Amino acid sequence: MTANIKRIKKGVCAPRGFQASAVSAGIKNPDDPRLDLALIYSQHPCSAAGAFTTNSVKAAPVKVSQAYLKADKVQAVVVNSGNANACTGIEGISDARKTCKLVAKRLGLRQRQVAICSTGVIGLPMPMMRIEPKIDGLVAGLDTNKGEDVARAIMTSDTCKKEIAVSLEIGGHRVRIGACAKGAGMICPSMATMLCFITTDANVSAACFQKSLLEAADTSFNRITIDGDMSTNDTVIALANGQSGMPPIKRNSKECRLFREALEYVMLEMAKALVRDGERVTKFVTVEVKGARTYLDARKVAEAVANSALVKSSWNGNDPNWGRIIHAVGYAQAMVREELIDIHINGKAACLGGLQAKTSMDTLRKVVAKDSFTITINLHLGKAEYEVYSSDLSPEYIDFNRSEYAYWKQARKDGLT
Repeated sequence: MTANIKRIKKGVCAPRGFQASAVSAGIKNPDDPRLDLALIYSQHPCSAAGAFTTNSVKAAPVKVSQAYLKADKVQAVVVNSGNANACTGIEGISDARKTCKLVAKRLGLRQRQVAICSTGVIGLPMPMMRIEPKIDGLVAGLDTNKGEDVARAIMTSDTCKKEIAVSLEIGGHRVRIGACAKGAGMICPSMATMLCFITTDANVSAACFQKSLLEAADTSFNRITIDGDMSTNDTVIALANGQSGMPPIKRNSKECRLFREALEYVMLEMAKALVRDGERVTKFVTVEVKGARTYLDARKVAEAVANSALVKSSWNGNDPNWGRIIHAVGYAQAMVREELIDIHINGKAACLGGLQAKTSMDTLRKVVAKDSFTITINLHLGKAEYEVYSSDLSPEYIDFNRSEYAYWKQARKDGLT
């Protein structure tokens, strides 16, 4: 962590001028009292930035928020868990816009100043009859101490909340950045199901903010994988209201570099938290590739290993099977030479020059039995490097994801299907 960055509390409410709220709307189950509808709001106009899933099938809230971020200065984000509002056609778009309109009216904003995100089951209509009556209470409950409520309300299969806030000095002014995220399954980004919301009181232009966000996403959320699946709803939305009192941050300045470093730190911490809380995950594994001929080759190899079901299964079984690793290296469609490949596990040689190293299997087995370790693959063909954060694949993951029947059963009770 950069020495100038300090961890603080309050999540998305840590930066000046931000409030949050969350309520229970019973979106997935009307009898469940858990928080599932949340709101993040800046009392002051914002610069906004966003990154969205590259899945060709995009959820209604993704389409709406993408349009709103281009058209206006977004000042609030409303988000629900329990229903993805994906593959719901024109009705889904209408429901997303209506929710934005209802929130905007109560906040005194234009509809396009409210972005929207959803996460949950794909293909089910939104239960608007339960959401609409909760909007008044959601807005009325806005407070500067409810960042944790938002972090909890956006959870689906997550087992714990994920939030962070940092403080740093930029140009003699104290700047704060807060964030919360969710995601435990359907994680393999090209921008992972994951949502992330970021707030800051830095004074940064929309253009500079967008560039910094995309660069930070490339070194954080785009480098994690749990199960190799990319969601229809993946979204990162960031709001900057300038309330730190600092002058505008100029592109390519020292201040811009410091801000980007802090933003990258926040997003990487959130990305790693998602992997650690992956659905029935027991291992956090860093896969680093060195000595590749090109950056693209390094990325291909790292992602091939990190996404291999065979490799991930062996990690779950505490099996240091470097043969599965090198076979994934070979099919990555990158420039490799078998006789040059070295593979180390937490610094212990498993494979040298494409052959079994002398390290005992018992030693390697003890390493992969840990809940966190690093696989280092050196191709010895150049200087390019790439790093991916991955996890094991467990039998419990399969059991957990075998059926979503209960959600559809509730939808039929609601008359939505």
